[in-house]
Amino acid sequence: MTVRPALEPADLEKIDFNDPKAHSETDLAEVWRHLRTERPFHWQPGRDGRPGFWVLSRYADIVEVYRDPERFTAERGNALTTLLTGGDPASRKMLAVTDGERHTQVRGIMRKAFSPRVLDRMGESIQRTVDTILLRALDRGDCDFAKDVAAEVPLAAICDLLAVPDADRAYLLGLTARVLSSDTPDAPAGDSWTAKNEILLYFSDLVDDRRGHGHRDVVGLLADSLIDGEPLTEAELITNCYGLMIGGDETGRHAITGGLVALMEHPDQWRAFKSGDGHANAGHANAGIETAVEEVLRWTVPGLHGGRTVVADTTVNGQRFRAGDIVSVWFNSANRDEAVFAEPDRFDLARTPNKHLTFAHGPHFCLGHYLARIEVRAVLDALRRLVGGMEQTGPEQRIYSSVLSGICSLPVRLR
Repeated sequence: MTVRPALEPADLEKIDFNDPKAHSETDLAEVWRHLRTERPFHWQPGRDGRPGFWVLSRYADIVEVYRDPERFTAERGNALTTLLTGGDPASRKMLAVTDGERHTQVRGIMRKAFSPRVLDRMGESIQRTVDTILLRALDRGDCDFAKDVAAEVPLAAICDLLAVPDADRAYLLGLTARVLSSDTPDAPAGDSWTAKNEILLYFSDLVDDRRGHGHRDVVGLLADSLIDGEPLTEAELITNCYGLMIGGDETGRHAITGGLVALMEHPDQWRAFKSGDGHANAGHANAGIETAVEEVLRWTVPGLHGGRTVVADTTVNGQRFRAGDIVSVWFNSANRDEAVFAEPDRFDLARTPNKHLTFAHGPHFCLGHYLARIEVRAVLDALRRLVGGMEQTGPEQRIYSSVLSGICSLPVRLR
């Protein structure tokens, strides 16, 4: 892996935590460590005409914020990209930016499609898909793991749930990759909004096609469901399909790519995992694949941060917040919190317990967490059964985003 220049605590006042370059081009590990111990409530002043915001880095503080939507609402936006530019236009329409009773009602409908009972039936299909994709990559020997493997797995799974026609899937993948991130630092600002609008238009047509025809996929379920005798609004239908598509693709894709990187960077863990020993060090209990899945999710943290707005003056662990303040919580820092995780900077596939915040916390706990776990598990299982070794053959390319963390290109040789 390319070594990124490390920023130090002395650089803190120069860092813009909303700048994608800060997360893509530099290593902020020492900065996060400093913030957790010395400055857990960091205020970043406004810049370039945009308001200032709080940066929260400790696990305990983040949990308190996320468990209490009455004090910290998601309805003005759930990420800095929208919070700093006037709010999210999908507020009170899309589940991720809806609180209160409406959130509970819509989530209850969507949860039916994401229950373990439903998703377990997809498990074998996902495993077959992963095996096929990985065997194809093995036949070639050299591949771009991010594009040829990691991008294909979650796309297939979420599109199966939404019953997206096969012919449209590559088109949607190209769009989802541009909504919250870009492959270059100088992508036009309008690219994200164009991609978002095209996805919304696509699902507008798909909802019309599914409504009233008894389709059993998620789109059909949403289109035909009633709350208090009334159907969901057109905006709710379209934005929630959009939210499922984005969330279902991005988390799994970046966790899978990051997981392979972690295995290559920690060959002792790869050898122990492949042999079934679970841990390279003697004296530790064998780790099953489930603990390996959780450690990959803790380590990779595809979603860097979440955002909230303070509803009324309040206090969290001694820190005072004023009504209207924007609060960003950083899951990548919380997943390395020394107060929660023993030796947090060690990649340990046998780690237990492992109560990471990769899927957030509280009422907005990621609806697709079980599906993402199935996808990562399927890839780890296939790597253990089918791959004898792997090595990186060229420089990786990281995405540019302050919302997501991931790699969009990873040349490797699989044996």
